[in-house]
Amino acid sequence: MSSGHPETDRTVAAILGPTASGKSALGLALAKRFGGEIVSCDSTAVYRGFDIGTDKVPLAGQQGVPHHLVDLVDPGCEYTAADYARDAMRAIVDIRRRGRLPILVGGTGLYYRALVRGLFPGPARDPAIRGRLERIAALRGVERLHRWLARVDPPSAARIRSRDLVRIVRALEVYVKSGTPLTEHFAETRAPLEGWSVIGLAVAPPWAEITDRIARRVDIQFARGIVDEVRQALASGVPATSRPFTGYVYRRVLEHVRGERDEAATRELIVRENRHYARRQLIWFRKEPNLVWIHRAGERDEAIDDAGRAIGARLGPISTSGPLAENATHGPDV
Repeated sequence: MSSGHPETDRTVAAILGPTASGKSALGLALAKRFGGEIVSCDSTAVYRGFDIGTDKVPLAGQQGVPHHLVDLVDPGCEYTAADYARDAMRAIVDIRRRGRLPILVGGTGLYYRALVRGLFPGPARDPAIRGRLERIAALRGVERLHRWLARVDPPSAARIRSRDLVRIVRALEVYVKSGTPLTEHFAETRAPLEGWSVIGLAVAPPWAEITDRIARRVDIQFARGIVDEVRQALASGVPATSRPFTGYVYRRVLEHVRGERDEAATRELIVRENRHYARRQLIWFRKEPNLVWIHRAGERDEAIDDAGRAIGARLGPISTSGPLAENATHGPDV
């Protein structure tokens, strides 16, 4: 069913959350219910040929629902959050133009933030300026830099602790290089989705369930042939230094292929690192405002009903059952 309501012409839904929480299944169910299309929000899924470790939904499993921003670029390409924001907006606008509901689905927090808040438009890092500032801090103390910052950018100085060297150096680096305080650069930031209504949902099953699901997913990835997938990528000429190989799963499988550890140790390491990553994802999304938290795995009927109610409340009446997810303004304790 297409949303197609006048008030939804600039509406986009988002299904976010940690790895292995069931986001893809929930996004697919909601797309079928609301006449939507999926816009991936995953920094590795954009690369062709890296399928198993990213758990891309195969064509046969997409059930006729279009998926965008998957297999978008070759693995040797650099693809940034700015690239994503540009391409995702093109897809979102096109989907809405056709009367469908765009549904962002993924766990890359920076990509989501690039859309809903925008990216910092200031100058790139400058190693020479940064080095001089760090030498001043080493010789005269970080407080000296903080006093300088207070003179040229009082709001930043008030926001940044007096011994936070990294953030002080960045603020002064921006000022020295551009002649404009960091605060003014932030004021110029524009979100691509500015003026749009974003219905943000975060999927977060109980922590014990997430950790079990991560372990099961790693077993499935190895059973599906992720080691062979990596070998084939290398054999086809994909550099071992390419961006997809920096991901948590593919980096460790690559090391296994090189003989750095056996398969059992590789699996254990991937599970452990993905659990740490899931915790960081939860912390990241907990800082995002106005998310409705779904405290069940995404493929469960109760999660689909909860999410359907949250979206339906914004789009118009819809037949669902089950209570709306609680704790709509903050995430779970982790």
